[in-house]
Amino acid sequence: QVQLVESGGGLVQAGGSLRLSCAASGNIRSDNVMGWYRQAPGKARVLVAIITSGGMINYADSVKGRFTISRGSAKNTVYLQMNSLKPDDVAVYYCMMRPASIQYWGQGTQVAVSS
Repeated sequence: QVQLVESGGGLVQAGGSLRLSCAASGNIRSDNVMGWYRQAPGKARVLVAIITSGGMINYADSVKGRFTISRGSAKNTVYLQMNSLKPDDVAVYYCMMRPASIQYWGQGTQVAVSS
């Protein structure tokens, strides 16, 4: 069993920044993928960014150049630095870990952007 806890969401003005954090605990394998997904109002959950334990990274086209995913110095932590936020970024952001073939999800953290 894996548990994920997100933090850092909130309300920011357009053009501002937020930094999301996620900490994983439980039965975690050293070989794993962590990432961030988001679900906007009335839309499906989509991938934002992923990072492997080996450091390979992939971003959604909509956030390239604005968001940065990274692993923290603490074990099994992941961050999402979000800059130049837009109203289109409004969503619930979910942390994800895939230590094997099973995906685990955090409870989600709300990101709101005012115009």
